[in-house]
Amino acid sequence: MRKKTDGRRQVLSAFLPVLAAVAIVSGCANNRPADATAVSGEQQTEQAGAEQEKDTEKTAGSETSQAADETASGKTEADRESGADKTGTEKTKKEIRSDEVKEDSGPLPKAEDGGWVENIMLGTDIHYFSDSLTDGGPRFQEMVEYGDGKVVTYIDQITDAFLDEVVKLRPNVLVLSGDLTLNGEKASHKDLAEKLHRVENNGIPVLVIPGNHDINNRQAARYEGEERLPAEYITPEEFRQIYRAFGYDEAASEDPNSLSYLYELDENTWLLMIDSCQYSPVNKVGGAISEDTYEWIGQQLEAAWDAGVEIIPIAHHNLLDESEIYVDECTIEHSEQFVDLLENWDVPLFLSGHLHVQHCKRSDENRGIWEMVTASLATPSCKYAILTYRDDRSFLYRTRSLDVEGWAKKNGQTEEDLLNFSKFQTPFLRRVFYNQAVAALKEVPEITDSEREQMAQLYSLLKYHYYQGTAYQVQDMVRSDPAYALWQENGMATQQGEYFQYILKDGVRDYNRLEVE
Repeated sequence: MRKKTDGRRQVLSAFLPVLAAVAIVSGCANNRPADATAVSGEQQTEQAGAEQEKDTEKTAGSETSQAADETASGKTEADRESGADKTGTEKTKKEIRSDEVKEDSGPLPKAEDGGWVENIMLGTDIHYFSDSLTDGGPRFQEMVEYGDGKVVTYIDQITDAFLDEVVKLRPNVLVLSGDLTLNGEKASHKDLAEKLHRVENNGIPVLVIPGNHDINNRQAARYEGEERLPAEYITPEEFRQIYRAFGYDEAASEDPNSLSYLYELDENTWLLMIDSCQYSPVNKVGGAISEDTYEWIGQQLEAAWDAGVEIIPIAHHNLLDESEIYVDECTIEHSEQFVDLLENWDVPLFLSGHLHVQHCKRSDENRGIWEMVTASLATPSCKYAILTYRDDRSFLYRTRSLDVEGWAKKNGQTEEDLLNFSKFQTPFLRRVFYNQAVAALKEVPEITDSEREQMAQLYSLLKYHYYQGTAYQVQDMVRSDPAYALWQENGMATQQGEYFQYILKDGVRDYNRLEVE
């Protein structure tokens, strides 16, 4: 770990008074509490990190549901796969599908010539939901269909498939960077923790930190038939107790003011697990770190330097403005000062989640800290990431899509969606995005039903690829589609229109692989 020569130990002391003053002035005015009296239904479900879209439920209506089924899956899916659709929007035969892009595969790298290599496996935003909390009835299915793209129906199987993959690949450590549960249900936390013991029992350490959905979340719910009913949620103390075996009991240092801790992976690398969440007295979407926790972070950075080891910080919320649309919801408050603190200790990279979109960014175009944001494991194509960190401080970050279909066949599953997951997942996610666009465009009276249909299809295509980190593949196709002109004419004033424009601006590279020598 190489440290800058000027002002290293002065950075933190100079930083803290500024942080305290800003915190007093700004507070968290832009972050709404996850209170059942203020937020109804699934309104708080995350989309692009924390997209507070309305629970469309009855608003989208049966007409939307039927149209979505016919355009994004079901009746025309076979035609779409073959490129035989009639409208310009549906002609996806020119599209380079993200599931056709060659991904990283095979065993993990090993050290050579006496050096060392750390393979860190990353899973984030699992949003695990206990089977005991649902009967799979209409209200549950409605939540899934009109949510933000999480495959909650099969999250138990997806989680099992992922943990089997971890055991197979045998990384040095598995890191789960928050939003472990759908909405912080106590039963979900307990069930997930029970599953994680299998990884630890195979000799692979598991480290967890909370996400904004996990603690004091009054949106915790269970589903029975047509009803959505309150479920028990957990406190910060209960979180530590439930997950004590996954980082906390083995921590070299714990922050007394948060659920942050330092884990010494080995003599070469330490992992700084940062709790960036706000949950006292109520749960909030956005991320913030207290003055006291910043002081503790500075102490760990200095200790790592003095010990001559590398330190990798990991949080749920984003360090950089990974989404210019959802800065307040996604970026840690006062992040500029946090970036300065990390860069003054020459920390090369930062790992996070929360966004649900596969993404990466550097604090400065030519220098500075890199941040890698891993997409949600719960959202197709169910990505996880592997970070290979080497003794020369070079690193390779890449994603892999979970082979749910292969796991299902190997483990005797009988559900058709699981056995054909590669065909199920893309139409599912596109249908969710289609529903979002239709609901928004219904508020624009100038748009006809036919135009709305075309525009929603194009939106679902572009947003699907953005979530995969592959929007660059369909840029030309989207801009040349007749529905793009319709968006420009009447759709850009909507929330989805703003997001549409941002994707075209931001989705210009592959965000699934980054190698820094």
